[in-house]
Amino acid sequence: MTRRTDWAEHTDPQGGGHRSGGRPGGAGADADGPWSDDQEGRGGRRRRRRGGLGGHQDSGSPSSSRAENGEPPTGDPAERARAICLRLLTGTPRTRKQLADALRKRDIPDDVADEVLSRFEEVGLINDEAFADAWVESRHHGRGLARRALARELRTKGVDSALIDEAVGQLDAEQEEATARELVARKLRSTRGLDRDKRLRRLAGMLARKGYPEGMALRVVREALEQEGEDTEDLGYEGL
Repeated sequence: MTRRTDWAEHTDPQGGGHRSGGRPGGAGADADGPWSDDQEGRGGRRRRRRGGLGGHQDSGSPSSSRAENGEPPTGDPAERARAICLRLLTGTPRTRKQLADALRKRDIPDDVADEVLSRFEEVGLINDEAFADAWVESRHHGRGLARRALARELRTKGVDSALIDEAVGQLDAEQEEATARELVARKLRSTRGLDRDKRLRRLAGMLARKGYPEGMALRVVREALEQEGEDTEDLGYEGL
């Protein structure tokens, strides 16, 4: 009976001094076991909940945001600059100016950015000349853009004027005109049923938006309309 009474008292975690007593055949530490485990479990859950809340708060911090973007959370600005550039260059070539603008937005000091970008140029990770050549090749054959439009796009990306001239120089006047004829031929069918002047404006306007000179645009469109039996004798530049 005495042992049963002692055991009942020890199972109460609020039992005050009874916690230091022993279960039959055990030491005081054995009696504390169930109470300690239970309290530790509740405390552990509280700590985990607090840690979880803390984790959510950290996700909005600058260091956490940088980590999500693949940047070192803190430390050397040069390390951050390198990480930013490598992330931006993954799968997409970019010009030096594009990367410099991105670093400036991320508060990288200009002198650090310049040093990192120069190093990237040395190892070939930044190559504005190759970028311009590839841009002209892709945008001319993919979108039918003429030299004037291509040069304008490259200027907005910060490519040097000399490199732009070399890149757009890949396209000669004959190739540019051949592309203009292909564009008109694809668009011509959709203009059938419209009056002649409206067809002219629509087709020549399409070429103008792609950077083709007015004289070339008018000549190419007139020839295409003539092949469809349209009378173009009285058409001039004012038709545009």
